[in-house]
Amino acid sequence: MALYYSLTNQNPFNPPTKWVGLDNYRRLFSDPDFSKALRNTVVIAVIVTIGANVGGLAVALLLDRRGWLYNALRSVFFTPVVLSAVVVSVIWQAILSDAGMLNSVLRQLGVVHPPGWLSDPHFALYTIAWIITWQTLGFCTVVYLAGLQGIPQELHEAAEIDGCGAARRFRAVTWPMLAPAVTINTVMTLIGGFKAYDQVQVITNGGPGPGTTSTLAFDVVQTAFNGNHVGYASAMAAVMLVIVAAVSVVVLRFLQRRDVTA
Repeated sequence: MALYYSLTNQNPFNPPTKWVGLDNYRRLFSDPDFSKALRNTVVIAVIVTIGANVGGLAVALLLDRRGWLYNALRSVFFTPVVLSAVVVSVIWQAILSDAGMLNSVLRQLGVVHPPGWLSDPHFALYTIAWIITWQTLGFCTVVYLAGLQGIPQELHEAAEIDGCGAARRFRAVTWPMLAPAVTINTVMTLIGGFKAYDQVQVITNGGPGPGTTSTLAFDVVQTAFNGNHVGYASAMAAVMLVIVAAVSVVVLRFLQRRDVTA
């Protein structure tokens, strides 16, 4: 139905619906707002993918130990994953607003003009990306922990007997054996970054400047339900689907090739 609507001028408040063919797509690729939303989405997706994977792997390596304390910490790090994105957004909005907890602490430490994490166009997009990364990190941590605990201990012992230090054991044993976990986490975080919506809607509503933090998903919803241009929004959604599918397939094929090599 969305693909059909993308070829029409569908507007529930302005009938009748007319067939416009590829006009919506032609307009889309010359729309600076769409280009800006696409660029913002790519930035968020890249930051979330790299940040959540690097951070998740680091935390997993630290928690790959026995004991009640480490079991408790695993639950702590996974807690943000099970929270609603809206709840997480409200919490971080309270912390990072101009009058929020973080800036209050910075002022007490002598920072006269702390950054406007959510109100400054130079910081807002990266702040949104960081919040999504923070919430996603726990998922990556659990997957990497499962991968680490699935590595036969004999391989580490053999490498240690051969004189390999910790860094070389990680490079020669741990990293290759984590290939399936890397594939899962990379694809999942990449898709999650591309469909970022809740945090943008709750925290900045696309601001602080015009389209500063707008993403593809945010623009689709705004265009369809606030602007009532369902046909044009459907074209945006169709292009978003193609982009996400293409990027996911390319990354998946590349990482699966690494899995086989490993």
